[in-house]
Amino acid sequence: MSGSLAIVDVRGVDVELGGRRILTDVNFSVHPGEFTGLIGSNGAGKTTLLRMMLGLVQPSRGQVLWPSGAHEQRRVGYVPQKVALDVDVPLRVRDFVALGDDGHRYGLRRRSQETWRRVHEVLDSVEAGDLSERRIGALSGGELQRVLMAHALVSWPELLLLDEPLANLDPGATEDIVALLARVRERERVAILLSAHDINALLGVMDRVIYIANAHVASGPTEEVVRHDVLSELYGHHVDVVRVHGRVLVVTGPTPEEPVADHPDLVVE
Repeated sequence: MSGSLAIVDVRGVDVELGGRRILTDVNFSVHPGEFTGLIGSNGAGKTTLLRMMLGLVQPSRGQVLWPSGAHEQRRVGYVPQKVALDVDVPLRVRDFVALGDDGHRYGLRRRSQETWRRVHEVLDSVEAGDLSERRIGALSGGELQRVLMAHALVSWPELLLLDEPLANLDPGATEDIVALLARVRERERVAILLSAHDINALLGVMDRVIYIANAHVASGPTEEVVRHDVLSELYGHHVDVVRVHGRVLVVTGPTPEEPVADHPDLVVE
């Protein structure tokens, strides 16, 4: 995968918002078919980074390059963390998903059989085919999340961006969504970039990680990034990486000036 033409290259990017530096000298690439985890604590800048990739936030320095032309061809799907939908809107799931393909066009439209075939195909891909005729405002949180994925996938994207889709899920639901996304990647032949604060849920499916802390990122294969030396440099103080029972814990250690009791114990699960 790393030898193929990147879908997107982020090169030397800084982002400032309200006079505050959010991201500094960010560099990474996403390649076709990769499952990449964007890992960081709440407030680390994950959403800002995704919005910057989409052109919704402008970098103060650096470039976001789309060598394959993906961005210009609407070949990027996006599932935001929060979507506000009026429960009274009389919109069926299949019509909502179709808007992911033609909602940018103005005026009345008559959708082709090919469009409807694709709508039902992506609903089946996210295992939500039985929701097709349901009203969008009547869905549960888990059902809506699958429909939002279908909405983002319907236009055949090369890259699917998901902002904290695992937030507020119990362990069982988290495992289900991660397994579903792994299947979606294969079915749709789409690269996935998913932001999360917990790396453990993604360890079994992730090809690469973009780890964000202290306004900087480290990126690469998980085993090359989630190491004490790399993360210590990223955080700017000593960090230990503990692997136990198939899980990874990133924990701080005391600096020479600090007693153990005064230092926080857990940075990111």
